[in-house]
This record gives sequence, structure tokens and C-alpha cells, in this order.
Amino acid sequence: MVLSIVIPAYNEKNNILKTLERITRFLNNKDYSYEIIIVDDASKDRTIEVVENFSQANHIPIQILKNEINFGKGLSVKKGVLLSKGEFVLFTDADLSTPIEEIDKLLPYIRKGYDVVIGSRALKDSSLLIRQPWYRENMGKIFNLFVQVLIMRGIKDTQCGFKLFKNEVAKMIFSKTKINRFAFDVEVLLIARKLGFKIKEVGVIWLNSFDSKIHIIEDSFRMLIELFLIFIYNLIGKYKNYERL
Repeated sequence: MVLSIVIPAYNEKNNILKTLERITRFLNNKDYSYEIIIVDDASKDRTIEVVENFSQANHIPIQILKNEINFGKGLSVKKGVLLSKGEFVLFTDADLSTPIEEIDKLLPYIRKGYDVVIGSRALKDSSLLIRQPWYRENMGKIFNLFVQVLIMRGIKDTQCGFKLFKNEVAKMIFSKTKINRFAFDVEVLLIARKLGFKIKEVGVIWLNSFDSKIHIIEDSFRMLIELFLIFIYNLIGKYKNYERL
């Protein structure tokens, strides 16, 4: 198995079919094997049914993990990563805001020796074909400013949901994470740095989905709380023992 694709999903019945069709159509033309792992975070709609129907109709095995309660995107990705079998592990959003074809930009770097290669919306060669509303963009910039000041510098976009890892690297990182919801990306990248892994940020295409499940007030507040938790954990040395390389 060369590539594992982990997709966290919550109430994605309107997106997941198109996503699976696009991923399989693209990867079936590649010369490497792949697996798809869907982690359903206690959806209240027909997300699982849509995935199962697609899998059966197209004779494509898809692993489905079901959270009994809503734990959050971070924990869902973690569960999928720890189950993965591919040489490389990609996690991507269920709405494919970054098209699956963009993996062709990431794979060359990981094959050159990088351990973690992340899609970015903030580089000169990034292409925002459908932008977020101005208030979401500005809140994202404020969040990244907090990341730069409190946690780590040098990564322009920690939150793009398109990240590729070597399998053993991904499992080492995710086995140590503590954050369950949307700020998990920051913790993942911080742990990667603490472990001495090489990180590459690559500009990708981005098409904002207006079907976003992020609540602009409630989830933004949660993200800030999680960010300060990461800051405190780092301050008191909870990540210190990870500095092994």
C-alpha cells in the first residue's frame, strides 16, 4: 500500500459522494495503490449510508470508522491515521476544498526526504479560486498571528486541511496529540518540529466551500482556547520529551 487517504466527515452527505468519485477517478489512473479511510464523527445525516452505497456500487473497499459521539476533527483524523497502512498518509477535508490532484505537488517533496508536506493557502504560488468571506479570512489571519507569536514561527498556513506524512512519522506524531478539535493542526506541526522532522509548505489550489461546518463564533472561540492550551502545554514542558532528534 502506497497511499492512505484519511477523510474526517461530519454531516457530509451533500459532499462526500462527489469527493469519493473524484478521488477514485484520479487515483485509479495512478500507478500506485491506495486506501480510503472515512472517519464519521457521529453524523446525524446519511453520510455513512452514502459512503457504503458508493463502496458497494463501485466495488471499492472503504474503511469506515464511526464515532459514537462527536469528538472533533482532530480526534477523527488521529483515529484514521493510526489505522492507516500506506507508505504515505494524506488527510484531506471531506469537501475537497483542496482538489485531490494537488497531491502531485506534495508527493515529490516527501520522496525527496521531507517528513511532512503541507498544503498552504498563504504562499505566492497558492491559488485561491474561491475565497472565504472577508470576515473568515481576517479571522484566519488573526488566528495565524496568535500561532506565530505563541507557538511557532515560519509556517504561514497551519490550517489548510491537506497534509501529507510518511506513515511512521504520522503515527509517531498523532500518537502524542492531545487536541481533539480544529486547532489540532497546530499541535501536529509543533510536535513534528519537536521531533525534528522536516516540514515543507507548498502552495495549493483552494476552493472555499460554503457548506462549511465551522460555526464562526463558537468554533473560533474553541480554537483560541485550544491554541492557548497548546501554548500552556508547551510552556510547562509537556512536549519537551518529544525533542529526540
